Amino acid sequence: MPGMTLLALSIFISSRDEMPSALRRAEQAVAAGARLIEWRVDSLAEQPENVAIITKLVADSPAPCIVTCRSTSEGGMYEGDDADRLELYTAMAQAEHPPRYLDVELAAFKRSSRWRAAMGKAVESGRTGLILSSHDFDRRPSDLLQRIEQMTTAPECSVIKVAWRARSVRDNLEAFDLLLNRRKPTIAICMGPFGLMSRAIAPKFGGLLTFTTDSTDNATAPGQTTISQLRDIFRFDVIDRDTKTYGVIGWPVAQSRSPMIHNAGFSAVNHNGVFLPLPVPPEYEHFKATVGELIDHPHLDFRGAAVTIPHKENLLRFVRERGGEVDALADRIGAANTLVVGDAGELSCTNTDCPAAIEALANAMRIDRSSLRDTTVTVLGAGGAARAVVVGLTDAGANVRVVNRDMNKAERLMKELGVREAAGSTSDVIINCTPVGMAGGPDPDGLPLQLADGEAIELDYSMTVFDTVYTPQRTPLIAEAESRGARVVTGVDMFQRQAAMQFELWTGAPAPLDVLAAAAE
Repeated sequence: MPGMTLLALSIFISSRDEMPSALRRAEQAVAAGARLIEWRVDSLAEQPENVAIITKLVADSPAPCIVTCRSTSEGGMYEGDDADRLELYTAMAQAEHPPRYLDVELAAFKRSSRWRAAMGKAVESGRTGLILSSHDFDRRPSDLLQRIEQMTTAPECSVIKVAWRARSVRDNLEAFDLLLNRRKPTIAICMGPFGLMSRAIAPKFGGLLTFTTDSTDNATAPGQTTISQLRDIFRFDVIDRDTKTYGVIGWPVAQSRSPMIHNAGFSAVNHNGVFLPLPVPPEYEHFKATVGELIDHPHLDFRGAAVTIPHKENLLRFVRERGGEVDALADRIGAANTLVVGDAGELSCTNTDCPAAIEALANAMRIDRSSLRDTTVTVLGAGGAARAVVVGLTDAGANVRVVNRDMNKAERLMKELGVREAAGSTSDVIINCTPVGMAGGPDPDGLPLQLADGEAIELDYSMTVFDTVYTPQRTPLIAEAESRGARVVTGVDMFQRQAAMQFELWTGAPAPLDVLAAAAE
């Protein structure tokens, strides 16, 4: 049943002066979908006289709440005496309006019989519950399973919470296994840039709750996601155990709009799927290990991926090694951008960049595909996107020139694709297939016009300039081309077209083009 995993807004409050604004934030969060409030009182609890303030904060909370006073030893800010912290928790448990849960680190609970006795008494009263928690902000703790067993067997423990910094996307799969094998209500979170999956699809595996924030500036842990992102982008409210998982694989990938458009599309056609950003470092070994484990996990239901820079050639190699089907176009290009995983785990890949690029270019030039014949096109770059564009242009009869900062790579691409380079130095069309100008990329403010020999491509009003980068829509290259009076083609048009083709491969349903376009914008 979807919706059983709760959204818990975590609010850090450091002084009594912040109480009014903190309560307003809590009220707004409840209106936005939060069902629990975690009051982080680390700093407030430094002064024992603030117990009354915290008691009132809990009483006025607009939703059931968790009180957490996190010690510095596990990433919090409380530096006071442990005895004072225990007095605070005892007072909370005995208050007229107790919190729904008190959060205590497993380490503190284990080392003090006073903690165990006091928390046992609090839980036995039936007025509050105990979250035993364990955090590692650097890595997965080597004794993670032992810690979970200690929490599981502690009679005082109502809820198990483990959080660690993920080393890769694969760490999320262990978090899901912990949820599936739980013997008590459990929260399992991977922190940091690799950990979004553990937060976004916790409902699929029965997590008790996901901690969230109302603004990335207010996050209380690395990688915490906002309520609006979880609900409006990642479909948190409708995820259940049958939800199929998809993602965009790249490095970097945070800038991708694919999650926005595909999740919007899934909603529009009632497809039970969720689409996530999946950052995977550039090396093939990382790609192979990560994608292999995603596919092989028996309960993730991983059904496909959009694959972007720098992994398009890696995808082709991976599918071949796994005995999957590489379609003729992707085979010819030598790169693929779409992975499809069938119901029985069978793999196939294709390249939707190629037809999408040609359609976008012809549409912007107000011509049909056949009219590209004898057009001279300079392609910037020699990676997977360039390979797709060169094949599409060649099939359309265009004269193609490839330039790259490493010209040996450009020459190798032309040779591998069997393309004869266009003569002369003038071009009707310039197409950027490098990540230069991409938000979050290696050179977001740069222009991809510098050649290997130190010369630069000159733009003029007679040209059509096409940037396959779509984030931002108006890249430095597009801005420069517009200033010269050139016709421009942004990457958004190509992106929407190739995404629509991917959508249909994954869902079997016609892509809701208006929905995808609105989400892409």
